Amino acid sequence: MSVSNVLFALGLTLFAGLATGVGSVIGFMSRKFNPKFLAGALGFSAGVMIYVSFVEIFVKAKDSLIEEFGIRGGHWYTVIAFFVGMAVIGLIDKLIPSYENPHEMKDVRCFECAEESGQEPSGKKTPPPHKLLRMGVFSALAIAIHNFPEGLATFMAAIADPTLGITIAVAIAIHNIPEGLAVSVPIYYATGSRRKAFVLSFLSGLSEPVGAIIGFFVLRSIFSDGTFGLIFAAVAGIMVYISLDELLPTAEEYGEHHIAIAGLIGGMVVMAVSLLLFL
Repeated sequence: MSVSNVLFALGLTLFAGLATGVGSVIGFMSRKFNPKFLAGALGFSAGVMIYVSFVEIFVKAKDSLIEEFGIRGGHWYTVIAFFVGMAVIGLIDKLIPSYENPHEMKDVRCFECAEESGQEPSGKKTPPPHKLLRMGVFSALAIAIHNFPEGLATFMAAIADPTLGITIAVAIAIHNIPEGLAVSVPIYYATGSRRKAFVLSFLSGLSEPVGAIIGFFVLRSIFSDGTFGLIFAAVAGIMVYISLDELLPTAEEYGEHHIAIAGLIGGMVVMAVSLLLFL
């Protein structure tokens, strides 16, 4: 593990995490916001992450664990680590109350509509400023917690295969955009300050590279084929959970079912072709 590889992996993780800032900017440009495009992009991101998790990451994890524990033990450890990864990210979701959890979708567009028209759209009541502020702050904290294991996932993928790391970083960056939106929009309409909204959204994404750095220093001393395989299998589980629990439901919330599925299939096709090109 060379210094250049580590720095490259950290750079990708930083790029993915700070995509929350892009979501924040979109929140300030609501008239130009295209929810159907975002739905397709989120579906695409889910397709990339699901395909690469099962076809590439899970297989690499299994190969490493078979090398360390033999055929039978390697298969068992791979499957167990995969579901442990799912359980960890699922537990994080469970511990965060649904109202503060940005992955329990709230249609932030209703705030924008109400702001522009002075009316409450679609029968939805716009929360008062103090509740909007609380929603935004807790969303920022929740996103920071969720981004921690995502940062480790991006970092580990980039360490194992820089090309794979780039793909995953882009997919996670796309997935971070609506999270930035979930933070910035309520804070902006509660305080009227674009700067406060952007800073909180931006900072919430910094936990992603922090997760990578802490993971690196904690795991560096015990790094082996077995450690790599266990973490990589858990990463696959985390990414599949994120795709099924966050990306696809969010895509359908912002757009139409068929747009989300078309994006999903498109992401799988692009990922499959890119893997074939680097055989």
